[in-house]
Amino acid sequence: MGEQAVRGTQAMLSGMTPSLADDEFVFCTTTDEAMARRVAPDALGWFREREGTSLILPKSQAAELGFNCDVPMRRIVLQVFSSLEGVGLTAAVSAALAAHSIPCNMVAAYHHDHVFVPASMAEAALEILRQLQEASSS
Repeated sequence: MGEQAVRGTQAMLSGMTPSLADDEFVFCTTTDEAMARRVAPDALGWFREREGTSLILPKSQAAELGFNCDVPMRRIVLQVFSSLEGVGLTAAVSAALAAHSIPCNMVAAYHHDHVFVPASMAEAALEILRQLQEASSS
């Protein structure tokens, strides 16, 4: 059997162990289905919406494809294996960052949640999330 997913809000927060990845990413969208299929294997993530396909691409690839790269993002991985039925982790993380005027895009995957913040604010965001974790552990 695999690792047990954490469900309780306090347990998710105290175990989130935020980790800042080195790479920069760009959120972009295209209505060109052929392009979306071509770049999807290189995308960190993608989502099909009525308006087009949203992609999370490495900044260098997004620039090569002509996408707007004015808001490069860095990814903070919340290392806790949060339950898909867990309540409160996303709200607490986004509220903590919002209190410091740091925008974020949250992406929840199966094992972990991923917080994308503007590259220029990534170190500050990481510190805020570490403080949130510490406060939740006491």
